[in-house]
Amino acid sequence: MDKIPESEWEWFGAPAHFICARWCRFHMVTLIGSYVVSTVGEYVHPRNSGGGEQAEAEWLRQNWPGEDIGCDRKYETMVFRMSGRCDSEACGCGHPFIDTAVLDTTGYNTAKDANHGHRAMCDKWADPANWPSGEEG
Repeated sequence: MDKIPESEWEWFGAPAHFICARWCRFHMVTLIGSYVVSTVGEYVHPRNSGGGEQAEAEWLRQNWPGEDIGCDRKYETMVFRMSGRCDSEACGCGHPFIDTAVLDTTGYNTAKDANHGHRAMCDKWADPANWPSGEEG
């Protein structure tokens, strides 16, 4: 089987993983075949917002790029198998849902590295040679 071409990848702006993702200012999701590559970061827990945008902005200026989201990392990329899609007629987004098993992961401490890392993970998972044995993309 050939590598899945980038023209067939689907990109989404809403986060796909991390229980506190709604407080992450950085999130990228790419669906490649049946694999979901999800990156989150720039985590600002509500306790640091002071109840307003100005307080949060000040906290971020002093603590860029936010709190750790894992051990010694500010951003992370994880890969999951897609378990379905949003089929709500109200939004029509088609955002993929994920299986809970993490297939691959890596962490970063800068947005630049997170951007490049997300892209590298997409390239990796577009190649059938990297899929779990016996699985199809």
